[in-house]
Order: sequence, then C-alpha cells, then structure tokens
Amino acid sequence: MRPPVPAQTQILNLKFYILNSMRLLALALLACTLAHAAPTAEFPLWPAGQVPGAFGTEPKDTPTLTPFYPAPGKANGTSMVVLPGGGWRVLAPHEGEPYAQWLADKGITAFVLKYRLYPGGYHQQQITLDTPRAIRYVRAHAAEWKLDPQHIGVIGSSAGGYLSAMASVQFTNGDPASADPVERVSSRPDTAILCYGFILFEKRTMTDPERRLPALGEGVPDEVALKFDPSRNVRPETPPTFIWQTVEDDKVVPENAFTYARALQAAKVPYALHLFQQGKHGIGLGLGKQPYSPTAQLHPWTRDAELWLKEQGFIK
Repeated sequence: MRPPVPAQTQILNLKFYILNSMRLLALALLACTLAHAAPTAEFPLWPAGQVPGAFGTEPKDTPTLTPFYPAPGKANGTSMVVLPGGGWRVLAPHEGEPYAQWLADKGITAFVLKYRLYPGGYHQQQITLDTPRAIRYVRAHAAEWKLDPQHIGVIGSSAGGYLSAMASVQFTNGDPASADPVERVSSRPDTAILCYGFILFEKRTMTDPERRLPALGEGVPDEVALKFDPSRNVRPETPPTFIWQTVEDDKVVPENAFTYARALQAAKVPYALHLFQQGKHGIGLGLGKQPYSPTAQLHPWTRDAELWLKEQGFIK
C-alpha cells in the first residue's frame, strides 16, 4: 500500500489545481472576448475564395473594410460606411480616411470600404455587390461590436456617391435561410450622404460607349443597364438622404443632385439638398492636402451634414 499523502501536500495540490483551473478559465474568457472584439485593422468582407464574381484572391479582388473608432467615451453606437470616389479606377485617399476621422470625431464609428475597380476587370455588376455586403457585415456584427443595427449609414463621394445611392435603392432584407450569417440581415442603409455623387447613369453612361463598356461590359441590354441607374430605382423605403453639390463642379454637374432629389421627392423619401457656389470636383472635406484634425477649417457642407446626422439620430 502507498503511504498516505500528508495533509499539507494535499492542500498544496488542491491550491495548484484551483490556480491552474482559474488560469485556464481566464484564457478561455480572453479567447472568447478576442473572438467577439471589434476589428482593429483592415479586414475582408468575404472569406478567401468566396467573393462573388471575383477573378482571383489578390488585393484587387478582395473588398475590405478599415475601421476608425471614436475616442474612448465618445462613441455613441452609430456607424457609417465610407465610400471614396475615383471614377471606379482608383480610390481617392482624401475621400476615405479623412471622412472617417471626421465622423469618428462626432462619435460615429466609421468603416472605409475598399471596393473593386475597373482596372481589376470589374464592372458595376460586381462592384455594386460590395457596399451592400459592407452594410450587412457591420449589421451582422453590431451586437458584439457594441453598435446600433438600426443606425448604419453610408457616405460616398463622386463614384462613391453613386454606390451609396445604389445601396439605397437596391437593398434587400437578407436571406434567413443562408448558411452565411452576414447574408441573413438587411443591406438597407439607415441614412445616406451623397457628396457630389454621380447619378446621371442613363443620360451619360448608357449613351456614351466609352463610359458604357468599362461600366457594364459588352452586350448588356438596356433593360438590364437601367437597373444600375439610381434615380430610376428609388422606392419609398429608400433611406433619408443628404445631397450636396457645388455649382463649380464641371465633372459631376449639379443636374446629378437635382435628378436624384426629384426621384426622392416623387417617392416621398425625406431628403435635404444643398448647393454651394464654390468648390471644384473632388473637394472632399475642403482640406486640400492637409490632414484632418478636429480644429481644421472644413467646407461648410460638413456643418450642414452634421445637423442632418443629428436629425437622423446618428449624432447624439
């Protein structure tokens, strides 16, 4: 027979067991917390190899979101997806990160979308899938990221304004039977801000072969092409929209803003329309090459948009 284990040794063994169990529990809790923590860096919208319509798995084929968070204690739970412009050929840096920093300074969590582009071989049939997925992705993770699923908006400039408008008119409620939890939720934005957004798709793109080919590819019939015209597809459920434009803009002319505003008016969708005299196309926040800072002198549209966001419950 083995000699009995001394009581002191039994106590030490028990202490070791308890401490080891507590350490394992702490590690498990930490792993769980990390698994549900909000991302801190750029992340893909689809798993590798599952991007619909993708031609590969390179960065150009991989739509991503980059998060920008308000300072501690400033976040109010609202969020917006930021879509830079660039004519679907590049992503204008000054219409991405600075916008996100400006929103974060107001308490809004911002996500800058890197969407697919024409030089990667993509057309609107694939590009317009990226914004709805971004909205769905944020909404599907809203609870774990401490965000309000009913206050997720979009803001886009020029080509990004077009994509914001498209997301506002072509959203779906989600597929409850999907194996992908992201696809089960709605892609409808709760508000939209269009910064000199391109709207005249039918008038400019469909009638100009040099625009139509890169936008849609070859052999697309008119009835299909018209599905990519935001003003033709506005519906009563389209979210409240803030539109701004400058008279000086000779690339995306004011008629774009008027056309979309008229479509919203006809569908009885709440909107605000602001027309400014000065400002070339692509003016962004009005910072030029200067970085964003809370004390920077911004274009007046930002002041009016801030009031709009307060009215929509995005700034508390």
